[in-house]
Amino acid sequence: MTPAINAAKKAKIQYTVHEYEHDPAAPSFGEEAAEKLGVAPERVFKTLVVDAGGRLAVAVVPVLLKLDLKAAAKALGAKKAAMAEVKVVERTTGYVVGGVSPLGQKKRLATVIDASAEACETIFVSGGRRGLDIELSPADLVGLTGGAFAPIAR
Repeated sequence: MTPAINAAKKAKIQYTVHEYEHDPAAPSFGEEAAEKLGVAPERVFKTLVVDAGGRLAVAVVPVLLKLDLKAAAKALGAKKAAMAEVKVVERTTGYVVGGVSPLGQKKRLATVIDASAEACETIFVSGGRRGLDIELSPADLVGLTGGAFAPIAR
């Protein structure tokens, strides 16, 4: 089990683990997950790490949309935000890019989840490695991360 799955298990929330055969040549890990799991892509979310005014934070957005960095900065109380460097992301979260989960990170980061998640009964996020997703309620994701919902995708 990954730290993400262990965090969900420890919190005693309702969740489902979904595995699929990851194709390293896939152009989009999130779209690949939606397709291989047979799930509407609006319910599959990617985990992005940003540098928001000098501090790292997590942004969780639908795989078909892009992160609006200005909106993310505003939601995180920063003047601006930029994508964090890959090495920094991997060192801070303990996950490999493409498999970063919002759960079970080495260092707990401020988290903002796109408001579109609230319309879903459950959503899918990375389970901590490529080819592994965890399905859970958006409310549980907010609870486990200490995050908040905000319109951060475009």
